[in-house]
Amino acid sequence: MMVAGSKQSGGTIERRIVQDVVRQHAEQAAFFWAQRDTLAAEDPPDGNVVAGVDRRLEPNLDGLRISGTAAWPFIEAAYEDFPEKGELFLFAWLAIEQDNDSKVRRAVELGRASDDDARGLVGALAWHKAETISPLVRRWISAQDAFLRYLAVATCREHGVDPKSLLTNLLRDPDGRVRANSLHLAGVLKRADLTHDVISALDSDDGRVRLWAAWALNELGRGDLARAELRKVAAANGPNALTALRALIQAGPQDDVRAFMGGLLKSPDTTSLAVRGAGMLGDRSILPWLVQQMRAPALAVAAGGALLETFPEARGIDGLFTLDPTTLGPDFEEHFGDFAVKVPVAENVRTWSDSVLQK
Repeated sequence: MMVAGSKQSGGTIERRIVQDVVRQHAEQAAFFWAQRDTLAAEDPPDGNVVAGVDRRLEPNLDGLRISGTAAWPFIEAAYEDFPEKGELFLFAWLAIEQDNDSKVRRAVELGRASDDDARGLVGALAWHKAETISPLVRRWISAQDAFLRYLAVATCREHGVDPKSLLTNLLRDPDGRVRANSLHLAGVLKRADLTHDVISALDSDDGRVRLWAAWALNELGRGDLARAELRKVAAANGPNALTALRALIQAGPQDDVRAFMGGLLKSPDTTSLAVRGAGMLGDRSILPWLVQQMRAPALAVAAGGALLETFPEARGIDGLFTLDPTTLGPDFEEHFGDFAVKVPVAENVRTWSDSVLQK
């Protein structure tokens, strides 16, 4: 559809393209990947929705594949106009797809300048098959450049690839971001042989390193050593609080976990975290309590997340959630303003819960 024809010139094939179509492929591919990345990061994510976005993304990537090098002016223009994660993903994806070393180096520099751990660049490395990006990872994983080492480790984590003996040195890397991601990878891979190094990382001055050391220890069956750090991170209610709380719940024992969450519930700074964490306990009897929390604007989103985790079947029920909180009354309008946020409709959930609890 986007290729109007081709002609031979100097031993190479030049493709004549329909510019507006290729531009649309570039814009939509960047948009869809950014959308799927955001959706995948939701807690909990909706796998069916993510898969639906993937099905819309792939045809646009195919269109850019077919366009070949003729797609680059549109890719570069898209990034210049809107240098965000979706546009970085697209730039890096095509550079890797075409095995274009200079463009890959440019993508690396764009990622280095980003302020989100080069999410789009890592996403492009994750999107490609492991065998496609393995030459890059092998070259980067022992590089002098800490950013390249970070990209290599993050890519191994995304693909679930074990760098074997190299991971030992990466756990001791002087760069905090590399160490944190290496610890995360060690936990994902269940590398019990690295337990001693993971324990040592709990003494780091870097909070990211301590968090992922605790998380990895929990994955390695040493939750007893991880609990103190996990509690500290959860109680601080920062960006990684949910990760820490989920690991803490997994570590147990359940009586201790519930006592800790009771403490979170008593503090205004952590009440919403405790409400969201309630959905991680797997206790379906909390549904009436969750409905009560949904009536408080500050707790509604957390209660909705807890509902979806405890009752996955609620996703398919029309009317349980709204994207327009202002329809729920002046308190919700004041709290959310004109932001489109997915919020549970307490009365509808209560009605639905009557049939659920009778089963």
